[in-house]
Formats: sequence, structure tokens, C-alpha cells
Amino acid sequence: MSLHVERITSHVGDVGGIPIQRALPNKGRRVIGAWCFADHAGPATLPPERRMNVGPHPHTGLSTFSWMIEGEILHRDSLGSEQVLRAGQVNLMTAGHGISHSEESLTDRIHLAQLWIALPDAERERAPSFQHFPDLPRCGVGGFEGTVLVGELAGQRSPVPSFTPLLGVDLVADGPADAVLALQPAFEHGFMLLEGAVEVAPTGHDAVETVEPGTLLYVGPGCPSVELRCSAAARLLLLGGTPWPQPPLLWWNFVGREPAEMAAWAQDWAREDGGRFGGVQGYAGPRIVVPPVPPLRKPEPV
Repeated sequence: MSLHVERITSHVGDVGGIPIQRALPNKGRRVIGAWCFADHAGPATLPPERRMNVGPHPHTGLSTFSWMIEGEILHRDSLGSEQVLRAGQVNLMTAGHGISHSEESLTDRIHLAQLWIALPDAERERAPSFQHFPDLPRCGVGGFEGTVLVGELAGQRSPVPSFTPLLGVDLVADGPADAVLALQPAFEHGFMLLEGAVEVAPTGHDAVETVEPGTLLYVGPGCPSVELRCSAAARLLLLGGTPWPQPPLLWWNFVGREPAEMAAWAQDWAREDGGRFGGVQGYAGPRIVVPPVPPLRKPEPV
């Protein structure tokens, strides 16, 4: 059986005043392992009056994973957490049963990856939690400097926990670089370009794929290694995980399984007290209003 490789073009949009490119979910590919949402926000420099400002909003059934590349963001949530996220750091907020939060830029310059991790059935109703990780392990790989965000690569393991087998690595080259990375063949992987251009040559694939910002290269299970080459400075995220046979249902800020869940959660957030999601203290401004729930159906099994 040949290795499955596909190119995914990101959707372009705006979140809180910051330009974003959204690689997941996509019409052709909804998840990579438990990674069910992948935004590349920025890089952007905005005047103080237009800094990113995302008012209180709810989440269920997921962990939000924020990897800061440039700038600073203030996180507040309904648990009472108040944490500044700085460059080189990760915030992990596990919504579980339900949580609400706000995000405010403290700097004009902003560049980050905002990712969601779907929780497995046994964990999606767990109590919410928030964790901050100021120090992450690094490794050199053939001219690329890697920061291991979650999982393990080149003998380095991230302290960031996960409820399913996952991999997340930020790979940066300051100039020409060539590296061969050993991969977990049981994983599916995604190569998400943030800056520059990188040639990706997965073992078992008969072509070399050049990927640039706005493109994610999906590589299916069965790939033992990949060669990465660039002729100038570049940055990419490597995402991986065990395939999910049944992709979760995503709508608005919720990750669930059934359409009826979404309607119930929307009604909860519409309550004055926020229902199961609670409220965010210290944020100066209104919370985000839940939109009307459209007709929804469960995604088809992969």
C-alpha cells in the first residue's frame, strides 16, 4: 500500500484583529491525530488601538494549545487563572466539561500558533484545568533547531501532557538546512509551514513536496522518516498523532460528538451566568454571543 500524502490549503481569516491562516479543520482533512484545529496567527504588527482582543467565550471537549512565537498575550479564564504568555512558552487549557476564557494582546507584534486537541470519550467530561509551560526542551536536527512542544523527538520529551499519543515540534532554520527526522510509523503527520519554504521528502513517497506558508502537507501512517530541506530561513510545525477513526464534531468553540450536544451547550452559554462555562473575572468588555446553531451532522468515519 502506497503512502498517502496530500496538500491542504489554509483558509484565510481574522481573529481578534490578527490575520490568520487556518489549516484544520479543512473540507478534505478534519484532524491529524487528536489535533482538530490549527491556526497560524500573524506575524503581524498592529497599532495599540487594534491589538488582538478576544472577549470571553466558552469551550468543551478539547484542550486549547497556544504556542507563542513573538509578543505577549494575557490569558484569563473562569477558573480564575491569569497568565501572561510570552515567546517560547505554551499555555494549555483543558476545557473538559466546560470553561470560558479571554485573550488580550499586550504587545503590538504578535505571532503564534493556536491549536486545539480533541479529548477522547473518557476525558471529555473531565474537570477543566489550566497549565503554563515556560520552558520546553530543544534539540538540534541537521541545521534545524527544534522545540518539542508535546510528545518526544530526538531523545527530548516535552513536559506538556496529552490524553492521546501526540507529537508537536516547532522547527526553525536560520539559513540553508537539511535534516532527516525519524517518525513514529503508527502516527499520521502534518507539516505546517509558518515562514519561508521547505522541501519535504517523506520516505515511501515518490516525490519531493515544496510547502510554503498557507500550506499543510499531510502524510498518512506508515512513514518511518522524512527529509526536510530549505535554502533559506524557514519555520514549520510538525504535528502528529494516532489516527482517529471517527473525527469529532466541531462547531463554533465546541468539540463534541452529537448535534444535540451543541444546541445544549449554546443554551448554557446564553444564560446570564454562563451555565457550565462560568464567567471570566477581570476582563473589561462584553463576552462573545453564541451564534444560532445551524443544522449539523456527525462527520463520516475516516
